[in-house]
Amino acid sequence: MNAAPIERREGRPVVFRNARVIDPSRRLDAKGSVIVADRRIVAAGPEADRTAQPAGAEIVDCKGAVVAPGLVDMRVFVGEPGAEHRETFASAGQAAAAGGVTSIVTMPDTDPVIDDAALVDFMTRRARDTSEVRVWPMAALTKGLEGHEMTEFGLLREAGAVGVTDGRRSVADTAVMRRALTYARDFGLPIMHNPADPYLAGTGVMNEGETASRLGLPGIPKEAEIITLERDIRLARLTGGRYHAAQISCAESLEIVRAAKADGADVTCGVSINHLTLNENDIGPYRTFFKLAPPLRSERDREAMVAGVADGTIDVIVSSHDPQNVDTKRHPFAEAADGAVGLETMLVAALRLVHAGALDLLALFRALSTRPAEILGLEVGRLAPGAPADLIVVDTETPWVLDADTLRSRSKNSPFDGARFQGRVTRTLVAGRTVYEYFSAA
Repeated sequence: MNAAPIERREGRPVVFRNARVIDPSRRLDAKGSVIVADRRIVAAGPEADRTAQPAGAEIVDCKGAVVAPGLVDMRVFVGEPGAEHRETFASAGQAAAAGGVTSIVTMPDTDPVIDDAALVDFMTRRARDTSEVRVWPMAALTKGLEGHEMTEFGLLREAGAVGVTDGRRSVADTAVMRRALTYARDFGLPIMHNPADPYLAGTGVMNEGETASRLGLPGIPKEAEIITLERDIRLARLTGGRYHAAQISCAESLEIVRAAKADGADVTCGVSINHLTLNENDIGPYRTFFKLAPPLRSERDREAMVAGVADGTIDVIVSSHDPQNVDTKRHPFAEAADGAVGLETMLVAALRLVHAGALDLLALFRALSTRPAEILGLEVGRLAPGAPADLIVVDTETPWVLDADTLRSRSKNSPFDGARFQGRVTRTLVAGRTVYEYFSAA
């Protein structure tokens, strides 16, 4: 089994028949068709069966497979510029396409840091020339990601930044965060922040608790996340700024976000696929591919995160794709770098939750596609007529086992190496163009 060489079918209409069409933007989960022409959705759902087919269209019998909006991944670290040995726009685009991700939102943690308009423009042009999928850059919230001096939000927005963030880092200075929320509000930019108090986290390397004690590893208390999140939400209320918590990982954080939303605060949040499908026990015998930030939490916390996605309190699921190579991962657990690749496995790992009955497909694609697009003001993430034809075909049933060596990412640090999955992406379209297609070799 492998991926087929892509025959570019630019400009040719496509009709996907006999599909289960999922479109959270219209709360649509129904049998029907999807018609694509001129890079746009013509019709999707039962009404498409009654819509005239474009002349010369390619007809695809989906045989009951899911057709859904392409995924919008709001947290992707790409090594370019400065660490191309870990990942480039080209390799990240190939991995994304294979995983059903049609839009990636890149973090500014590069060398140099993406903290001025010229660098945002470079990222946009470079990605457009080399990536198979759409790339939307986030710019740095503070210069050099140092947490002290704000960047020029207005110029960054004009250059194409869809938001500002300090990526892996957290802004510890409360006055800087207050000014940033105020300033970003006036430019209509969301602030995406990593809620992690660096002083409380200290030298911790995993979730603080019994498991960390048994392994003899220093722990990171949940309070490092909780206290920062509470501070940020209070500042969002004070300033009226748009605040997005990049990742939450514990039940207490979920309740804080739920209360803030009930109170009318302009607050959204995300969770990584790792914190939805793994817990601290998966670290096992000091397996460094499970060393993440925030750390994997307890099973109680994992279950709370899943419930938060199901009820809509958690808006977004991200891959938190963070490629690391052997130089940074093949170390004792406490010395290894944080991070795991995830572009290619985010959806298939999430399908575990669907098969377990914990999520339905509407809730899943709302968090993977529609809500991230809405938060960032993007036109994608839906199958409504007139929307860009960014879509995926997903066989939700076929079983397979992941071999990390076959991942398209330049780095292979996947916590799912050897994992058994049920379901996979069989075709990915970006603006009506097929950028990935899977076939089963005879």
